[in-house]
Amino acid sequence: MKYNEITMKKDVSTMGRSYTPEYKAYVVKLILEEGRKATEVSRDLEIPYGTLNKWVDQERKKRAGIWEEEDIPLTPSEYKKRLAAIEKELQNSREENEILKKAMHIFTKNRE
Repeated sequence: MKYNEITMKKDVSTMGRSYTPEYKAYVVKLILEEGRKATEVSRDLEIPYGTLNKWVDQERKKRAGIWEEEDIPLTPSEYKKRLAAIEKELQNSREENEILKKAMHIFTKNRE
């Protein structure tokens, strides 16, 4: 089997595959924000390289305009950052709650 026949068969096997907008956005974020190489992502996720480049180009054009972040899935590093921020906020809330409990105890004790 020749090289061209092998690549043609692989290209034919991926034709007609559809991807959700959320999945496309996630994959593009891996490249643009996580710094992963398009060739590596293409190979790992079995997405044709040309298709992946088209998604990245579309996203770059989109980012030149308005950016709607709430509908786009998080990359692993974004998830870790947001999780750390939420955990810090939770810790602060717990500390505030403890302070309020102590203050409440002091004020109720003085009334008796």
